[in-house]
Amino acid sequence: MPDDVAPHPAGSHPAGPHPAGPQSGQSVPAVLLAPIARRVAAARADSEQQRDPGFIRSQLPVIARYTSYFTPEVRGLDRLPADGPVLVVGNHSGLFYIPEAWTSGQAIVSRRGVEAPANLLAYDLLLAAPGIGPYLRRLGAVPASSGAAEAALARGACVLVYPGGDLEACRPWSQRNRVDFGGRRGFVRLALRSGVPVVPVVAHGGHHAVVVLTRGDRLARAVGLRNLRINVFPILAGFPFGVTSVLFPPLPMPAHLTLEFLPALDWSGYGGPDAARDSEIVSECYADITGRMQAALSRLAAERPHPLLDGYAQLATRAAAEATRRAGDLSRLLDRPS
Repeated sequence: MPDDVAPHPAGSHPAGPHPAGPQSGQSVPAVLLAPIARRVAAARADSEQQRDPGFIRSQLPVIARYTSYFTPEVRGLDRLPADGPVLVVGNHSGLFYIPEAWTSGQAIVSRRGVEAPANLLAYDLLLAAPGIGPYLRRLGAVPASSGAAEAALARGACVLVYPGGDLEACRPWSQRNRVDFGGRRGFVRLALRSGVPVVPVVAHGGHHAVVVLTRGDRLARAVGLRNLRINVFPILAGFPFGVTSVLFPPLPMPAHLTLEFLPALDWSGYGGPDAARDSEIVSECYADITGRMQAALSRLAAERPHPLLDGYAQLATRAAAEATRRAGDLSRLLDRPS
């Protein structure tokens, strides 16, 4: 998910009307991607609040079944304010499987309740996708823009943002234990303008679920994906395709996910909205939060150096316990007098 107020990547266009049909000088990929680009721009411009608490309540069991595959462990949830506006800042992992985002959403709902306002700043392309976009919007997703984020915070919402976006979610396997926001500071300016507490949430293990060989930054530029605000075209490895691309992604492996909410940061002492225009203050806050998150991620990585083995072991233990339970149920059924 992109930075909430990130500048448009090179070659992309802000939301707004575009001339219909191919334009002179456009490359073939740009012409082919133009209809999708227009759909993405329209999705980004639509910041209408569509969160549906009843729908969320109905989907919680489905989401729980999905996240249980990664045997998640949540720590420090009491550090998240139980009410009031707050900006939750997380590190992104695991391609588009992003188990940390779903687990964070579950944790926020369990802490603050289904009815309490909560929003996720979502990737434009996901919101533009048929079926997926409407589904995510009903769960509380809004476009990753400063306007949508500030409106949500003004309503007293808990807003979850992943500043690293696709660059961090698709970072190479060798960087799996690294926090990488790519220098995106929009979330800092948002927090300073809004005067809300900032709660970092650090996830470890999710990026062990998918082997990313390379982000494919140059490939994304070459085929014109920047027009869709897509910065990567990752090359991956895994079952069942071996070495493959994002077009034929491997199945995620059940790496154990550890999610830890860190103590809230209060940046109100920097002077409020004016501080958001001070590049030195913004850089200081950015270095502070990324440093804290990296220290926490390094600590979790040292504590659980093999989350994939941990995940397989926990799933095996769970399966054995379930088999034992079913055998007991069958035994009791057979022992009943006829």
